[in-house]
Amino acid sequence: MRLKLLQNIFILNHQGALYWEDQNILIIADLHLGKIEHFRKHGSALPNLSNAVDYIHLEQNIAEYSPKQVVFLGDLFHSSLNKSWQIFEQWVKRQPVEFTLIVGNHDIIPTSQFEKLGFQIVNHLDISAFSLTHKPEETGELYNICGHIHPGYRLRGKAKQQLKLSCFYQKPKQMILPAYGSFTGNFYITPDEGDHIYVLSETEVIQVV
Repeated sequence: MRLKLLQNIFILNHQGALYWEDQNILIIADLHLGKIEHFRKHGSALPNLSNAVDYIHLEQNIAEYSPKQVVFLGDLFHSSLNKSWQIFEQWVKRQPVEFTLIVGNHDIIPTSQFEKLGFQIVNHLDISAFSLTHKPEETGELYNICGHIHPGYRLRGKAKQQLKLSCFYQKPKQMILPAYGSFTGNFYITPDEGDHIYVLSETEVIQVV
């Protein structure tokens, strides 16, 4: 779905990425790499498949949009260093793009580890009329693009059916991205008047509010 915000064109991708066409930047929120390894380390019997799916989606999005830069809006990794770091390190070295990490509350891996891979590490990133942050923030005159809350929405049918989907959540001066990671969970939104909800299906983004 193409969306115009402050005269800039953004593409809402059904896998959860936001592509900023005017700046040629791909924006990703809340990937939470290593979360499965973290839980397995503490005794949970979980299959190690979600990270592979996330890397496939990242590869597809980078190939589709050919961005000059990928900006992660925080919580790139779920916890401290584990086996997933080596996979990530090798993946980054193969990518033809620049990377920026806006530090989130789960990003406890030393910044020096990312800087060795060429990452720019910041607490927020202001570009043009937009402010990119991890958590939703009041950013004055700037339009806030953020993540953190893992927005989702419940679609309800007439026969009390219910479908729970991840979504982009747009407020008057803010766009909150869905969690990109496939092992994250959602916080289900009740939108206020004037808000908009764009749910993710398997093949497209659909506005429902």
